[in-house]
Amino acid sequence: MPASTRRQPRTVPRLTRRGAALVVIGVVLAAVSLWFDLRDVLLLAFVAIAMPVVGLGYAALRMPRLGVTRAFAPATVAAGGSTRVRLTVQNRSRRPFDGARWRDEAPSPLLVPAEEVLPGVGPWERALPSGDDTVRLDYLLRTPRRGAYPIGPLQLSLGDPFGLAVMRRAVGGERELLVTPRVTAIDGALARTAAVDGTRHSLQRRMQPNSDELIAREYRYGDPLRRVNWAATARRGELMVREEEQRGDPEARLFLDTVPSRRGDEAHRGDAPDFEFELAVEAAASLGVHLLERGYRVRLQPLEEGAPGRGEYREPGGGASLLLDDLARLPTPGTWRRRDRNDDRGRREDGSSPGRLTAARERRAPMPGFAVLVRPSDERLAELAALRAAFAPAVAVVLPTVAERWIETLEHADWRIVRIRRAADLTTAFGARPMTTGAAAARETGWAEFLAGERDAP
Repeated sequence: MPASTRRQPRTVPRLTRRGAALVVIGVVLAAVSLWFDLRDVLLLAFVAIAMPVVGLGYAALRMPRLGVTRAFAPATVAAGGSTRVRLTVQNRSRRPFDGARWRDEAPSPLLVPAEEVLPGVGPWERALPSGDDTVRLDYLLRTPRRGAYPIGPLQLSLGDPFGLAVMRRAVGGERELLVTPRVTAIDGALARTAAVDGTRHSLQRRMQPNSDELIAREYRYGDPLRRVNWAATARRGELMVREEEQRGDPEARLFLDTVPSRRGDEAHRGDAPDFEFELAVEAAASLGVHLLERGYRVRLQPLEEGAPGRGEYREPGGGASLLLDDLARLPTPGTWRRRDRNDDRGRREDGSSPGRLTAARERRAPMPGFAVLVRPSDERLAELAALRAAFAPAVAVVLPTVAERWIETLEHADWRIVRIRRAADLTTAFGARPMTTGAAAARETGWAEFLAGERDAP
């Protein structure tokens, strides 16, 4: 998430340019009157100095007590979209006020409208509220980049009638706006790859295509028609479906490269985005949502030691929303402190060592594995190569920043390489590849079985 660069709001009144110029004129007149003993001019100097001082007091005492509530429509927005911010400002003081100007506060790169005039608000109506003490404001906020952004507080400025002094105060609190990564639709070839039967059941079905299911139950509304057990339906005389949850193990692993940039710390300081990393996050979001929609349980694992975010997501249960929310909160590489391997001797909850890539425990059949790579280290590539046997298929989505020697390392370990330069490339990047013979055919077996998962369904 980009760091906020907002300035602290002013809490004391200050002179405007007009007020400061009047004070300077008063001081000059006072000096001239004392030098030449002009008492009439001294009176003018006193008035010129007193008016800005009175304006400061007027601006400080006129600022009322306000209550501000903020809502977003929609509450969560994808990067590149926009949301409408709706503000409700209520006067909590006994006197009305008008002539104020307002502007909402937001961190970079979000852009909010310039200062606008706040409509007049009546006194607080505690007993019989009619709405005169409340004003509603709204504006369109564009969200060019993912992240969790604090919106607010409302900046209110109020001055005296002569424009000599102004009082600026932050009113209300902040509310977080979550901007999720963009999700690109995956092509039809990969859309047919995810069968919720699970890898173990899919392999058994290929070995014994004519075998009946051991467990069958009555059809329920919402069951996929491809789960219909036609043999049991013919015997029972009613529609029966396979109870596949006992055998299926629909799990997929998603690795996201979160290694900090190797082009120097000055390249990504402040709000400067790491465009390659943002593209990788979009690719991970697209793959994760695609797999969740096809019934997979997705486990996300960062490649960088100490990187935040490692979770398991499933549908139903809001898995896609949770995945996008976690990816939206994922900081830019290099903003977290890397852990010391010598000091980190604990164990993760899955029994693995911290900082090492792992596959699922006690799996008898390989599962789909996807790795989104930006600038992987040699150590992480070696771990991915060693995990190749646990995945079928094993697909590495690589960005142009990945060196060719790293790509050759993954190809030598039989990872399927998918190259992308922009998010739109994901739409056609996962097309089925023609089968070959010999060693090349052996390397493509996992991908072919993955593509054939839907077509083999009865």
